[in-house]
Amino acid sequence: MSVRDSSQAFGETLEGPLGRREMCPYFENHLRYTLPLMTDQELELIAVDPEILHGQAHIRGTRVPVSLVLGCLAEGMTEAEILEEYPTLSVEGIRAAAAYGAALATEDVLPLSRR
Repeated sequence: MSVRDSSQAFGETLEGPLGRREMCPYFENHLRYTLPLMTDQELELIAVDPEILHGQAHIRGTRVPVSLVLGCLAEGMTEAEILEEYPTLSVEGIRAAAAYGAALATEDVLPLSRR
């Protein structure tokens, strides 16, 4: 099943602070793979819900995508500056986004060519 197909199919039901949600099997397997690289607290702060931000990974309880937090960190913003710009975030959420980005960076990927 492709990633595109798996975004349509849901498996395990999770109970969280936002209620019951069915988890996408692709993301469920991905979380299990990254589990050794992230703490339980960090994993709990990262959410994927097809009804929020079109399924982009985001900080739980917010509409702030992980990619935005990583972009802010890449630009050299401090945690305090990010919190000032995005008050719905927490320091823990920022660190969870960084840990998630680090976990993703451990995957084998093929370089994209610029033709």
